[in-house]
Amino acid sequence: MKGGGGYFYGLKMRQLSLFFIVFVCASIVVWNWEKTPRLTTLLPPHDQSLHIFPDELKREREHVTEVKQDFKEDKPVVNNILPPSLSTNSASLNTRQDESPTTHENHHESNNIIEKSISEGDDDSKPFKPQLIASVTSHTTESAVTEEHIDTPMTNVEKQACNLGKGKWIPADNRPLYSGFGCKQWLSGMWACRLTQRTDFGYEKLKWQPKDCKIDDFTGPEFLKRMQDKTLAFVGDSLGRQQFQSLMCMVTGGEEMPDVEDVGTEYGLIKAEGSTRPDGWAYRFPTTNTTILYYWSASLCDIQPVDPTNHATDYAMHLDRPPAFLQHFLHKINVLVLNTGHHWNRGKLNANKWIMYVNGKPNTNRKIADIGGAKNFTIYSVVRWVNSELPKYPGLKAFMRSISPRHFFNGEWNTGGTCDSTTPGTLEVVQDESSDPVAAGAVKGTEVKLLDITGLSLVREEGHISRYSMRAAPGTQDCLHWCLPGVPDTWNEILFAQI
Repeated sequence: MKGGGGYFYGLKMRQLSLFFIVFVCASIVVWNWEKTPRLTTLLPPHDQSLHIFPDELKREREHVTEVKQDFKEDKPVVNNILPPSLSTNSASLNTRQDESPTTHENHHESNNIIEKSISEGDDDSKPFKPQLIASVTSHTTESAVTEEHIDTPMTNVEKQACNLGKGKWIPADNRPLYSGFGCKQWLSGMWACRLTQRTDFGYEKLKWQPKDCKIDDFTGPEFLKRMQDKTLAFVGDSLGRQQFQSLMCMVTGGEEMPDVEDVGTEYGLIKAEGSTRPDGWAYRFPTTNTTILYYWSASLCDIQPVDPTNHATDYAMHLDRPPAFLQHFLHKINVLVLNTGHHWNRGKLNANKWIMYVNGKPNTNRKIADIGGAKNFTIYSVVRWVNSELPKYPGLKAFMRSISPRHFFNGEWNTGGTCDSTTPGTLEVVQDESSDPVAAGAVKGTEVKLLDITGLSLVREEGHISRYSMRAAPGTQDCLHWCLPGVPDTWNEILFAQI
């Protein structure tokens, strides 16, 4: 028994010695870990997954580069912006402000019209599908980035820009942002689908959610706070007017606000003799001195009578000059949103007696005379002019809004084309590039930002006014304009995030 006790005593001592050695080693490791806390930065925080930042997209379409080089050398822009596979021959639906599609004749182009390939239909009446869209480098904003601190040794990484045009539509109980039965102070009845015989309103309950960033929820008070003592101007066609009316409804919540001032006279927006309406509207919210205005300029170029003394005169369409309104009032604007696209067809030019001018004289360049070339030339011209003016007005933010898509299926507006679906498309946009390469190419390399709404609107075919247009003839549908409240509200939410 004594010998056995010695054996167990020796074994116990060895175990204690081993434990003491392990304890000392562990203490040394812990002490060194505390003395070098930077080692912990090699791991992501416990509540955050590891973020991998992709390299910035450097792809640029060769034709866009060539167009921009032409501008740099002050040469006419005549290059096709879209590849031949997307160049189609069709007439676009042209509506001036409140006009119905039925008020225009059908004009088809026999030439290769580039501009028709972006949401303006084609002769084969095929629906425009997102997978057919050309790719160019997308333009994003840093203002809406969710700034998440990532404690990593990569000190050269600041933050990733947010692509607001990439994401998906999700159901939301807090939509719409105003009642479709209200907002009669600002909203045209022809666009208030709740006042028509339409019975499905699921399109009102979807919210756009960008993929890699979070944007603030829109509220009227917060918008007015951000825009205190400032003026926001929409300049463009009837889709620009829809965005203007949408914003007025969003800011007011669709409620009557008799204290809002009509300040159109300050901007020359008065109804001319013989006209049914002025060329635009301007309203001021006195509590914050915020002005929101809209000016109708379907082509975004300056249009002047060739002979002011002759009421039957033609009109010079100066493709290389911005609208006179912008030349006169840009100094009073703090946020500018431009758009154009759906009035560019030969029939509309002929009906308005518009004659293309470049450098102050009738255009003789055949490539610019092509409707697509003229439109692209004008977009690049107005963006370049605005960009040149920005240094004079440091507080000015300028946006070129990408084109709003049409959704005519099985025909055109006057040949039985329809958009009477009650369900949206895929509800998701996965591409990084803008779906409007012309607008994206025009702003690239400038301080003018892209308000990219084309892709997210392409998947919302059910949101158009469709057969419920108040002015449309039987069998005619409006697949260009949108029901309000509806898709244009999201355009303003994205604008709100970028201001």
